[in-house]
Amino acid sequence: MNIPALLALLAFIVPMCFTPGPNNVLCAAHGSRHGVRKTIPLIGGMAIGWSVLGLGIGASAVFIEENEPVIQLLSYLGAAYIAYLGYKIAMASSIEEEGEAEDVLGPKTGFVLQIVNGKAWIHFVVLMTTFGTIFGTGVEGKVALVLLNLSFGFPAVLSWAAFGTLLRKIFSGEEAGIWLNRGLGLLLFLVAVWIALPQE
Repeated sequence: MNIPALLALLAFIVPMCFTPGPNNVLCAAHGSRHGVRKTIPLIGGMAIGWSVLGLGIGASAVFIEENEPVIQLLSYLGAAYIAYLGYKIAMASSIEEEGEAEDVLGPKTGFVLQIVNGKAWIHFVVLMTTFGTIFGTGVEGKVALVLLNLSFGFPAVLSWAAFGTLLRKIFSGEEAGIWLNRGLGLLLFLVAVWIALPQE
């Protein structure tokens, strides 16, 4: 195995997984409203969608590289969906009480978000075209790359959900909870705007 290439791969994966993006911010917002336990189904959907997307891009990296308008369209669709989720969070009245189940997002939302997440597409195009043969050519190498990526991505969104739960405890009053929802919703909306802007 090429150790410098592996270190470069990790230097790409770790920041991409742990820095703010649609998945992480949504998990923080959802965790702040519903707690980590109720965010696990959303995270599970993200993990499945993320892996399916990675394998699909690995299988068709050349086609996707040559069709930039496809990625641009997905970025706009993803930005609109993320902005909608940000709006829903910002308009929530207060942090959920333990017994309520209003607006709990599940695996379907997590999965769909990956399909329209322009950042995820760009992430996997770069991953598969730059590091696609680090574990060998063929399907096995792509699967290993997706699994390595997932081993960092899953803890990343889980830690953001836990961060959201911590915010929930800090902002436990009704008015403070409303402002927390607005702040996290605005942050998610700003992520959507960033995704929609032309990337150099």
